Amino acid sequence: MKKTATILSAAYALMVLTLAGAALQACCCQNGFDAREKEIIDRQDGVMYVTTLPQDSVTLRAPSRDLSERELRSARLRKLVDGMYLTVTDPSQDGVGIAAPQVGINRRIIWVQRLDKEGEPFECYLNVHLDSLWGEPRRGPEGCLSVPGMRGIVRRSGAVLVSYLDRESLEPRKDTVKGFTAVIFQHECDHLDGILYIDKADSLYRSPEWEAEREAFDYSRPEWWKSPAMPNKCNNQ
Repeated sequence: MKKTATILSAAYALMVLTLAGAALQACCCQNGFDAREKEIIDRQDGVMYVTTLPQDSVTLRAPSRDLSERELRSARLRKLVDGMYLTVTDPSQDGVGIAAPQVGINRRIIWVQRLDKEGEPFECYLNVHLDSLWGEPRRGPEGCLSVPGMRGIVRRSGAVLVSYLDRESLEPRKDTVKGFTAVIFQHECDHLDGILYIDKADSLYRSPEWEAEREAFDYSRPEWWKSPAMPNKCNNQ
């Protein structure tokens, strides 16, 4: 009995130390971008590498967290969002939205083309969340930069309430969005939860037109790209 109690006490102490270490590491990592993320951002000098299935499923299927206060005020965040914009608007991509996991960074950042606004501008949303969805559901075709050559029919809500931080002031904002732009928000915010449109599609089909448009585009990984499958050490400098 005494020996059993000793073993249980040791096991409990080990569990507490393990949990404490994990909590400390999580807290540390949430202070800033880790070493791998910094390399991805620092190497950005234009169009960024776009993560695709199946080779980048670890990143694309991982949930993204909010940016920390330190990250929000960093020069690297500005460089990251600039790179995301250059990527989604490049003729090789020709997208209407992009989420940070699609360039290898699991943070709640998206760019959306506001087709509901005059001039159809692209706008950036930090720490973005969908507070509610409503309206007449619609079924429509969708594609994704991270699922090359495919299309699917997806059912989406007709309106969304978006909460986010303003890119310039970092003040909290809310916006009600309807129509196809609401579909874009749902698609991009799904990315932030590790969900792809193919998970929700009623049907999937190949798109020869899409493949022809991007025939010359190189989807191979850069040689320097590090897989996130291995643990990364925190580096908060």
